[in-house]
Amino acid sequence: MDKRRLGPEGPEVSEIGLGCMGMSAFYGGTDDQESTRTIHRALELGCNFLDTSDMYGPHTNEELIGRAIAGRREDVFLATKFGIRIEPGDGDGPPRRSIDGSPDYVRSACEASLRRLGVEHIDLYYQHRVDPGTPVEETVGAMAELVEAGKVRHIGLSEASAETIRRAHAVHPVTAVQTEFSLWTRDVESDVLPTLEELGIALVAYSPLGRGFLSGRFTSPEELDEGDFRRYGPRFNGENLQANLKLAERVRELAAEKGITPGQLAIAWVLARWEHIVPIPGTKRVAYLEENLAAADVELTPEEVERIAAEVPAASGDRYDPQGMQTVNR
Repeated sequence: MDKRRLGPEGPEVSEIGLGCMGMSAFYGGTDDQESTRTIHRALELGCNFLDTSDMYGPHTNEELIGRAIAGRREDVFLATKFGIRIEPGDGDGPPRRSIDGSPDYVRSACEASLRRLGVEHIDLYYQHRVDPGTPVEETVGAMAELVEAGKVRHIGLSEASAETIRRAHAVHPVTAVQTEFSLWTRDVESDVLPTLEELGIALVAYSPLGRGFLSGRFTSPEELDEGDFRRYGPRFNGENLQANLKLAERVRELAAEKGITPGQLAIAWVLARWEHIVPIPGTKRVAYLEENLAAADVELTPEEVERIAAEVPAASGDRYDPQGMQTVNR
């Protein structure tokens, strides 16, 4: 697999990465053995960019990856995140979730991630969500200290606004910004992507397959496991679902014209959008991994990129529930 740089001056990684969240959380049942096989197969195919977070599980996804890459650290470009704290609720209540970007927490979270991953450094360390109670300058200042200490090689932000990105980059160079970006989620095109292009910061695109919907993995929330959070997502229910089924059908038609799968078309379109975008489709199965990585071989002309964008408009419905939407683009 070819390499891409995370920005003009950034490190090289595989042009498609592997999002590991679903191996441990949010997408229903898990299978550590199959997930480990998927990680190993990714490395065999030249996909070295693995993405996780301390809140996936929580914690168990980092532990899974740590076991999977033991003895193969040099083969991996490892990215993880901090900032979303999940703590036990009161009594039988649900877990409590909060966002913490305080310098003390940055340092303690990093130490915990290093321990769970079984590594001496993290290649790319993201602030998972911007903490409205802590100036981003203070958070990034603490992240810069981790770089100076050799515990982190590069820093990133996730779901940050253009203004926040500029403020953070003024304190310490930001290597990458991770956000949802796909054929049907193109919010960043208005101001975030131009800011990244100007500053030389890469975009790491999560959910390039529309959380599996654009690839045809499911057509109704009833097809998903009971514990799968997509069952309750605004885009996958009611009138939004009916409108979005039409978008997915158009993706299938366009993919058939090129003799590829819908998922490959969706990933190839993201790859073609800018040379410093790296999509990280998530999967926990080897078969889907191999299909996703084959998108790197799909060539789209500029005219095809424009046509696909014009014929697959933005999705109907928000990406998250109202509470989740309050944590993005800030």
